[in-house]
Amino acid sequence: MSQRYRITRAFQESAHLAQTISLEECKQYFMSKPEFTYTPVFTVTGSTSMSIEGEFFMWSCGDTKIPFRHYQGDIYVSGTNEAVIPKMIEVASELKADVSEG
Repeated sequence: MSQRYRITRAFQESAHLAQTISLEECKQYFMSKPEFTYTPVFTVTGSTSMSIEGEFFMWSCGDTKIPFRHYQGDIYVSGTNEAVIPKMIEVASELKADVSEG
């Protein structure tokens, strides 16, 4: 089973910062990063194919695309690929958020 991480502001106690990360804020942030693209459907292919609807910001890491998913005010990403850890920390830092498991 792969490790999943959450980028969240739930632990922040700032009066000047929203407790959740809005979809619009995500779109503005990720659109400013050339290595990210937005898609409303993420398709996983293998022996079978499955499509998941949602708000996905796909990070291009070499030949691999890694989804950062916005869901209910947080961003979720899988830690299966080790390269995602520093990118996830960078995203959390720039959005003034924390990283937690789950």
